[in-house]
Amino acid sequence: MSRLEFYENIFSAKALFFAGLLIMPALLFIPSTGYRCFQFVFFCILVLLSGQKINFFITFPVIMFIIVFNLIIPYGRVLFSFGVIKITSGALQAGVHRAFTLQSFVMLSKLAIRRDLKIPGAFGELLCESLHIFSAIMNKKYNIPKKNFLVEIDNLMLELSGITLPAPDEKKIKTKPVGFVILTLVIILAWLPYYIFYL
Repeated sequence: MSRLEFYENIFSAKALFFAGLLIMPALLFIPSTGYRCFQFVFFCILVLLSGQKINFFITFPVIMFIIVFNLIIPYGRVLFSFGVIKITSGALQAGVHRAFTLQSFVMLSKLAIRRDLKIPGAFGELLCESLHIFSAIMNKKYNIPKKNFLVEIDNLMLELSGITLPAPDEKKIKTKPVGFVILTLVIILAWLPYYIFYL
């Protein structure tokens, strides 16, 4: 059995989703930039252990773009400068913080959102459809086109519009006892810096 098959067979979609909801506040309410970097590495390891792939050729350029974008408005102590361009501690820290927060959420979504997730009600159906499309975007491999960029975007939209939700009679996977143990440990580890630094 592959790692992906193991991951898909010991966790239910709802258990993964609610575990993700329990972890999200740890990202939102703990202000430490170092914690954000820890979370990003932690989630990357979990994604790889689950058998999924990470496109680092997209992930790292996005991180760098966010950091550079934040450096446009300098504030704080000047670390070094290139002519009129000044790299300041405040802008650099803010950029790193925001970049790793965003990518941590992306990695968490790869773990917590699965195709067979179902939430009751009309709002739940709309939410699930949106999450499925987001998950499909995150799991798709992209090549940056040298030309016809708009055509590529149009093709992507057409491809995503063809995504279908699982059939109602599709076999439901229940979380195994070992799955609950693993999810509990992951939640505890995700909150560990909070217990160490804030209690």
